[in-house]
Amino acid sequence: MPPTSSPTRQSKTAVREKAKEMVQEEKQVIVHCRYTCRNPNGMLIRVWPSTYLIARDAQHTSDLVHAENIPLAPAWMPVGAGETARFTLIFTGLPASCLRFDLAEIIPQSGGFYVPDIVRNEMDVYDIDIPE
Repeated sequence: MPPTSSPTRQSKTAVREKAKEMVQEEKQVIVHCRYTCRNPNGMLIRVWPSTYLIARDAQHTSDLVHAENIPLAPAWMPVGAGETARFTLIFTGLPASCLRFDLAEIIPQSGGFYVPDIVRNEMDVYDIDIPE
């Protein structure tokens, strides 16, 4: 007679799988951004705390937890004509089921950062260009 799994063994396996998924979701997502100013007069940029990663294939939104080399609103940072600003945004983790996501700055005015359909990678570290 083949061995069968006991309910306790199945429960432990389910708990381990759930714990593994939770640990994976706690990982942070790092997004290295480049913004090149094409305006001949230069631009002012900043990032709002209401910037998110929005999973396309799961009901999930990752929150911005840290911004490096770019100020948070209401402060501004000047970028001269033809110059490229490089900054890093760090977000809470995405669920394991997420394969694609959008970076969206949800703000009460026009001009928020938006980069659609970013393909997920194994390291959760991304290099993106922010369109003007």
